[in-house]
Amino acid sequence: MEIALSDRLQKLESSLAHIEHLYEELNKVVTEQSRVLSRLQAQNRQMSEAVETIELERIRATNPKPPHYQ
Repeated sequence: MEIALSDRLQKLESSLAHIEHLYEELNKVVTEQSRVLSRLQAQNRQMSEAVETIELERIRATNPKPPHYQ
């Protein structure tokens, strides 16, 4: 029993619609993940800079300048 051409076309169109919907949903997820990743990278950069500043201040505090530099 052969499937009519119109039935095959209808199944293909249905599959394509489903794939297009999945593509749109995945695109939304990827876009949101990109936003989150950018925000986390900025936060990480800020924390790294803060830690570096704190560490430099600690080093300066524990290593006073020699008298001839003061």
